[in-house]
Amino acid sequence: MARDRLAAMRAQQGGGYNDTPSYPSQDNSGYGGGRRANPYAQQDDRYEMTDVQDSTVPLTSAGGDDMSAFYSEISSIQDSLRTFNDNVSRISDLHSRSLNNMDEAAAERNAQQLEGLVEETSTLSTQLKNRIKTLQKKGGSGRDGQIRKQQTGLVKQKFVEAIQNYQQVEQQYRTKYKQRMERQFKIVKPDATAEEVKAVVDNDQGGQVFAQALQSSNRYGESRAAYREVQERHEDIKKIERTLGELAQLFNDMSILVEQQDETIDVIQTAALSVEKDTEVGLKYTDKAVSSARAARKKRWICFIIIIIILVIIGVVVAVEVVQNNNKKTGN
Repeated sequence: MARDRLAAMRAQQGGGYNDTPSYPSQDNSGYGGGRRANPYAQQDDRYEMTDVQDSTVPLTSAGGDDMSAFYSEISSIQDSLRTFNDNVSRISDLHSRSLNNMDEAAAERNAQQLEGLVEETSTLSTQLKNRIKTLQKKGGSGRDGQIRKQQTGLVKQKFVEAIQNYQQVEQQYRTKYKQRMERQFKIVKPDATAEEVKAVVDNDQGGQVFAQALQSSNRYGESRAAYREVQERHEDIKKIERTLGELAQLFNDMSILVEQQDETIDVIQTAALSVEKDTEVGLKYTDKAVSSARAARKKRWICFIIIIIILVIIGVVVAVEVVQNNNKKTGN
């Protein structure tokens, strides 16, 4: 786990820390034994923090305390993400229970638990968004900055996937609630047309259609119960649609953060490419200068050799002339 790695890292620095703080885990006892397995549980290892031992950054350097705080925050965010995914699984369980036949008291308890858990998860999602945004704003330079961007990108990606999973759960049960409403309406009016069913399911004014069907139904008691359930399902669908709207806004906010990070990366890559291009041009000029210098040195050596040869020839000619003049004087 990430906290174990962080504890080992701190022990190597001198051991002046206590256990890594994290957000308290949530008590699940109030939701019964029907909890589903977290669909993201097997993915936790894939998103755990990169092993500090694989990094060449000396954590005992001047920025060591700051990096330790950063790793603690990453670990805490990962704990909160696990809580978020657990909440989504329990919300799915409570939706599933609400589709089963329950007495009025049990249905009321289930609705209260569902409403409270949805509110709690909404608050947690806002906190996660703000904490991840804060990490991204801090940034950094050098190898520490690269580590920060990598780890922040991982928890950001994990949070986006958790949001998408929550959206799928809510969309799935919105569809199931509508299907349940269709069945309840057909209890009252088995020969209902597709337009009448759609009016009851999708329109708040569908109660009028339902009321008219009640008047002509010969199964009054069962029809009244079906009417009450349809009204309750309308309210459930409204709550789901509000949740889906909040999730869509949250997803957009996180997408903007991803785009901003991508724009920063693009700027860095563009600058790197520009530097690389300038370096290549500089190398070409350097090669050309080296070639020119070599050619100039070669020409100087050629000129020097030619001058030496000329001087040797002149010397020989002068010597020959002197010898001849001496011979003529001797002969006279």
